Amino acid sequence: MTAEDRVRCSDAERDAAARTLQRAAAEGRLPLAETEERTAAVYGARYRDEIRAALSELPAGEPAGPSAAAAGWTPVLLLTGKQLLAEVALLAGHASVPVNRRRRVVLAALLALGIVCMTLMAVHGIVGDGHEFERH
Repeated sequence: MTAEDRVRCSDAERDAAARTLQRAAAEGRLPLAETEERTAAVYGARYRDEIRAALSELPAGEPAGPSAAAAGWTPVLLLTGKQLLAEVALLAGHASVPVNRRRRVVLAALLALGIVCMTLMAVHGIVGDGHEFERH
């Protein structure tokens, strides 16, 4: 063992090692029981060599960029919001691109249909309480 191996590890090093173990479990490299054992060893480690032992047989380093799973629905929702704002601006005549009459009519019809549907659901009590459809 070298002097570097017997250097005490920090909380940040333990957390980084635990994230590596969690990522390995998510990728299917470790079964859950072994992940729990190794994670317990990482959080109980005093020295860097104990952390290295817990991470043995695993690829080193962080992934190159944010994973698709980490991104979730955020980009989809942001793009949907931007598209909705662009369509409303287009409908209102504030867009910088020329719009043909047919597109404006279709957008207005879809907007009116959405308002009518939401109004009907509110009137019939479908939205608020989560009740089943009932005949009145």
